[in-house]
Amino acid sequence: MADLNELNGTYVLDTTHTQIGFVARHAMVTKVRGRFADFEGTASTGENLQDAKINVVIQAASVNSGNADRDAHMNTAEFFDTENHPTITFDSTHIAANGENLAVTGDLTIKGITKSVTVDFEYMGAAQDPFGNERVGLEGSVVVNRKDWNIDFDVPLATGGLLVSEKITLEFEISAIKNA
Repeated sequence: MADLNELNGTYVLDTTHTQIGFVARHAMVTKVRGRFADFEGTASTGENLQDAKINVVIQAASVNSGNADRDAHMNTAEFFDTENHPTITFDSTHIAANGENLAVTGDLTIKGITKSVTVDFEYMGAAQDPFGNERVGLEGSVVVNRKDWNIDFDVPLATGGLLVSEKITLEFEISAIKNA
């Protein structure tokens, strides 16, 4: 497996083998998962990871939670407000490697509000696929508070808590291909 510091060049997300999603508690007793179907992203590295830049653009209206009514609701102003804020973006500001782990700090913008988050990734390895592409894999997650981005949908439950949890886990399963 290649060392993280040896991965220099420009990489593009392979959107058919990458998943960007989220997990929220529903009614405080179960989890609802969703993902975004339409996104693009690049990562460029120099001689070391400190020089790396990662940029991701997600089309917010591409949200898919397996329920069309819920997806339509997530496009409203109570959630992503896709009419006024069609994209969710992430731009890295600092990247640090620790063995096989990677901490990527950056600006996450949702509904026009930008907050710094750090996503911890596990490096899954590098390989050459059957088509000659140099490919890398990373898996990571971070817990955020949806209210930090004015996602304020609140329905209190009689037993306490909210219908949709404030804490949301963002999940990333990344496959990226190096540009020739």
